[in-house]
Amino acid sequence: MKHPTFAVVGHPNKGKSSIVSALSLDDSVAISNIPGTTHIKRSFPLTVDGVIIYELFDTPGFQRARRLLAWLEQHEVSADKKQDVVSLFVKEHKNDPKFHDEIELLEPILAGAGIIYVVDASKPYSSEYEAEMEILRWCNQPSMALINHIDTNDYTAEWKRALGHYFKLIRTYNPMQAGFQEHTAILESMAHLNEDWTTSLKESIALFKRYHTQMLQESSHTIAKLLATTIHHKEKLSIKSEEPTIQEEQQLIEHYKEKLRQLERKSYNKIATILNHSHLNETIFELPFEDIDLFSKESASIFGLSKKELLVTTATSGALSGAGVDLLFAGHTGFLGAAIGGIIGGVGGYLGFEEIFKTKLLGRRIGQKYLQIGPMQNKNFPYILLGRALFYTQKLLHFSHAKRETFVLEENGKKRPHELSESNRKKLEKYHKLMRSKKGIEEEKLQEYADLILELLE
Repeated sequence: MKHPTFAVVGHPNKGKSSIVSALSLDDSVAISNIPGTTHIKRSFPLTVDGVIIYELFDTPGFQRARRLLAWLEQHEVSADKKQDVVSLFVKEHKNDPKFHDEIELLEPILAGAGIIYVVDASKPYSSEYEAEMEILRWCNQPSMALINHIDTNDYTAEWKRALGHYFKLIRTYNPMQAGFQEHTAILESMAHLNEDWTTSLKESIALFKRYHTQMLQESSHTIAKLLATTIHHKEKLSIKSEEPTIQEEQQLIEHYKEKLRQLERKSYNKIATILNHSHLNETIFELPFEDIDLFSKESASIFGLSKKELLVTTATSGALSGAGVDLLFAGHTGFLGAAIGGIIGGVGGYLGFEEIFKTKLLGRRIGQKYLQIGPMQNKNFPYILLGRALFYTQKLLHFSHAKRETFVLEENGKKRPHELSESNRKKLEKYHKLMRSKKGIEEEKLQEYADLILELLE
């Protein structure tokens, strides 16, 4: 069965391209506040696993609707012949530059596309739109109207009264704010336009819902993999002297911290790709939380556990040996630096990574000695990393594909974005303990961890 196709049409600069971008989950659609940005029709199919769920055509806005309608009305024909007259107009004016935009928007409709007529209800209704709607009625294709709100003024009531004379279905849809539920509701409305499309569109809706679930699952697995890789990661630095210098220790710590930052940024890029946000290029992820570095006091305060939560969470796992980044080593040479004890809190606390990193000297002969750092033994760090990733992913899930501004993660003030239940914290800690182990976490357990993250995302 052929996939459903829709032409998104209307007056210039009413949000047509934004709606196409949002409904097709495609941020490559050209969007601008300048009228007439779209000059030619362009197809944007939403594809899942090689199957096109539905296809949207972004089209230029009407430019000479009254002249076009006057031409049509010169032909006195019965209702069943009106579409033929529109086809004749397109044929005769195909190469006429005056009607270029009208030809572009009419061609997909005459080829069988349903009509989605877009208006901006923040502007008052006027009779100039009636020529456009009458032309669309001549096309004799299933149609619906979408009421967009570009600004804050609201003339929805008068628009609905006018649109009701031309369209069976009228829906409100703001592409800048709409989420999964609103998207699904629009698809369900489309299914009512034509009974011949009902079966196909219901299949498309089922595919779309499955696709949404698939995106959440892949994002959850990416977060799980980030935690497992980051916590288990080890860095080494060869040294030539009998004992390492302070500079060598500091160099290793900086390399270790930067590697963990890179792993986080790489995961964020992958999640953006999974969620079809290809325009969020890598430079945006240099500081995904602006000045809230992964190892900062602010990051611990916002995303980490409180002292009480950390004590309760780790008590059952026997993990109360300290909040430092304890380092596991294969050798037996003594530790360098002071031992750190106590649990450092999350909210209002200070995660002093600069003060509590410890390194281990390995190797038995000069020339074979090296420093090693990792896996990460800080019991609060996984919750900081996880909290940041959950916050980022949920924000991105609600970041419309129609938006073209820089993606900025706003802080929630003093409110922590994720309040994990005691039960969930203890479940998570079981897997964090495996990630900290010498062997690391196995794939089966990693998938269980990803399933738990999926529950938190949902």
